[in-house]
Amino acid sequence: MKNFILSLSFLVVLASCSSNPHKAEKVETKIDNKSEITSDTAIGIKEGNLVVQRKVEMNEEVRRLQNEVFELEDRVYGNRKYGSLGLYGVLRQCKIDLSDPKQGGDGKVKWTEPLDRITDKEDEWKIGLDEKNKLVGLSEEFLKDRIERFRGYKKILMQRQDEYEEKVQICKAELKSQKSKIPPTTTDL
Repeated sequence: MKNFILSLSFLVVLASCSSNPHKAEKVETKIDNKSEITSDTAIGIKEGNLVVQRKVEMNEEVRRLQNEVFELEDRVYGNRKYGSLGLYGVLRQCKIDLSDPKQGGDGKVKWTEPLDRITDKEDEWKIGLDEKNKLVGLSEEFLKDRIERFRGYKKILMQRQDEYEEKVQICKAELKSQKSKIPPTTTDL
């Protein structure tokens, strides 16, 4: 029984080592009768099958994904550095305008949504000396984990963009309706 448990434990350890998703593995990228579609996509024959193959350098792919997420986050929440409001800021301003007594509001801002930037909750640094005795900060994570994290950010931000676009349209419609109920003054005529 003891040998059986040892053998079973060995098999579990062996299986877990061979399926580590963070280990770099060799991938066969050669295709026959290759014709390029774009700089990173080609068609051809691989093991007798017709294939469309897209080959990217992962540093470029991660950079592209990160830039896409940061741009999307700026579109949703704005960017203080460049003074853009984003959909969140447009909605906030609309709610302020909606409460303005000059616009037919009651003077009380109704705001319930907290600002929730998701990429601000990033990287913890290990600070120390590197191989050349330079003071550095180091943050590490597995490549697949980073890609999945940023894909998750993208999915959340796309949902929020849709939600805020709808909320902005609703607020603007309410503001327009509210303004139409204000009697015209003599200066408006």
